[in-house]
Amino acid sequence: RDFVEEKLGSKYVVGRSLDFAASYQESGPSTPMFFILSPGVDPLKDVEKQGRKLGYTFNNQNLHNVSLGQGQEVVAEQALDLAAREGHWVILQNIHLVAKWLSTLEKKLEYNSEGSHPNFRVFISAEPAGSPEGHIIPQGILENSIKITNEPPTGMHANLHKALDNFNQDTLEMCARETEFKSILFALCYFHAVVAERRKFGPQGWNRSYPFNTGDLTISVNVLYNYLEANAKVPYDDLRYLFGEIMYGGHITDDWDRRLCRTYLEEFIKPEMMEGELLLAPGFPLPGNMDYNSYHQYIDDVLPAESPYLYGLHPNAEIGFLTQTSEKLFRTVLEMQPRDSSMGEGGGVTREEKVKTMLDEILEKLPEEFNITELMAKAEERTPYIVVAFQECERMNMLTSEIKRSLKELNLGLKGELTMTSDMENLQNAIFLDMVPDSWTKRAYPSMAGLAGWFVDLLSRIKELETWTGDFALPSAVWLAGFFNPQSFLTAIMQSMARKNEWPLDKMTLQCDVTKKNREDFSSPPREGAYVHGLFMEGARWDTQTSIITDARLKDLTPAMPVIFIKAIPVDKQDTRNVYACPVYKTRQRGPTYVWTFNLKTKENPSKWVLAGVALLLQI
Repeated sequence: RDFVEEKLGSKYVVGRSLDFAASYQESGPSTPMFFILSPGVDPLKDVEKQGRKLGYTFNNQNLHNVSLGQGQEVVAEQALDLAAREGHWVILQNIHLVAKWLSTLEKKLEYNSEGSHPNFRVFISAEPAGSPEGHIIPQGILENSIKITNEPPTGMHANLHKALDNFNQDTLEMCARETEFKSILFALCYFHAVVAERRKFGPQGWNRSYPFNTGDLTISVNVLYNYLEANAKVPYDDLRYLFGEIMYGGHITDDWDRRLCRTYLEEFIKPEMMEGELLLAPGFPLPGNMDYNSYHQYIDDVLPAESPYLYGLHPNAEIGFLTQTSEKLFRTVLEMQPRDSSMGEGGGVTREEKVKTMLDEILEKLPEEFNITELMAKAEERTPYIVVAFQECERMNMLTSEIKRSLKELNLGLKGELTMTSDMENLQNAIFLDMVPDSWTKRAYPSMAGLAGWFVDLLSRIKELETWTGDFALPSAVWLAGFFNPQSFLTAIMQSMARKNEWPLDKMTLQCDVTKKNREDFSSPPREGAYVHGLFMEGARWDTQTSIITDARLKDLTPAMPVIFIKAIPVDKQDTRNVYACPVYKTRQRGPTYVWTFNLKTKENPSKWVLAGVALLLQI
């Protein structure tokens, strides 16, 4: 931000929204206004407000609003024709939903740009595309229009004010049970601001990104009003269920995110809130009964400065997301570099030479494929562990053979013995930008590393498999992250113990005991189960002395876990008191890389770790 301000001027960094009336002055019959939508913001309210000032309203029948979707194209065309003749305003919402019709729209706008009524105006809205393939808005429409973005507020401060702005003094007075209604309404506003703004923390905030919007908040307040009017006692459980599973929960597709949403509501909306004892965040108590303006004043006076604490997260969460933001910025700058092969006069190595060096190095270091038939002959019996070893070797062979095939092909292309194809181009670009090529990723395991780090990791995985298949004895401590499919190994632990003890497999679960030792301290595997190493904790840390989860240390983002002893036990024997059900993911991307759930001991309420987004990661 400082860099942009210094080089381009301060008007490029202030987040003030534009005055719509001023932008409107620049529009005309041939210059539509194009709103690029962002979550939780409705720009068309501005259009309606400006319209009322100038006498354009739905009642006067000179303002037409068409929300595009199936079958609405004809309606939109009729509105445009009428408006161009009579000098009306037309709003076309969500035009990104009708890709096929857009070229017709472009022609129509071009046709109407000359000789139509001077008061004719068109206002268009569309969502920004998530990927390059999604760019479907015709260039002509974009070039001729004034483009306006109105980004949602950032930070808890702005979001909480914005949530409260959906109501007024009349809302606060509409319910007979004033104190309860106001308290829960304020808690809902805080909840709304937290779930919306928590997105910025990436996967540690939410596993997936959800389009929570102001409609969720206003409808929840209506539900609250109806329930308070109809019940003698405040039905806290029902309210939390309606808000957390239906109104907000309706957007949520991931079970861990559902748990997070539910936990926030359990912390914010409970009988204790009426006793004046409830903290919405450290240093921010739920306000008492006051009027509408005083609530806004209360936010200004009492809400602490923006920090991860306001969301129940540890300050480290911010370091993580700021680091990722800057990495993304630099990667984008790198990708925009000119791709000229002669970089300046005698400017070091050419692009082809750099790629060739890397290509030779990978081919040289990549070991031979596993000889599966030979290995099968060597294994005496097919135990669950040996089956896992074979599966892993097979998948590793598929990956290494693709790496060899594609690199040899590119090598011939660079020598000029083969014509370069688009696949070879992509492979060359990836190697140059230190990215893992697509055809390899498809056959590999989730990873967020650059190519150099990824290849070092690949060699370690192959070595681990070689050691294990050397004599098929289970390693003293297993590197769980080294598997394509860690779930299969964890399931094999259950299978082998179920066979040994003659337990039914569907009545089993895994118990994980965190030891006090590191992998060097183990010389042989346990009698049953397995020791696993190489896990990291994000959002908190493990205290080896007391053997419980505790607060993370500042700037130590993903502390390593000691070796974990995993064995299977019958479901009814598991201890669920004082434990935090901790999800295990393959990478910091979380979400789809989920592996298993480990129950970890905690002295504090598990809800603390839920809000802090605590998880175990197999690679960092």
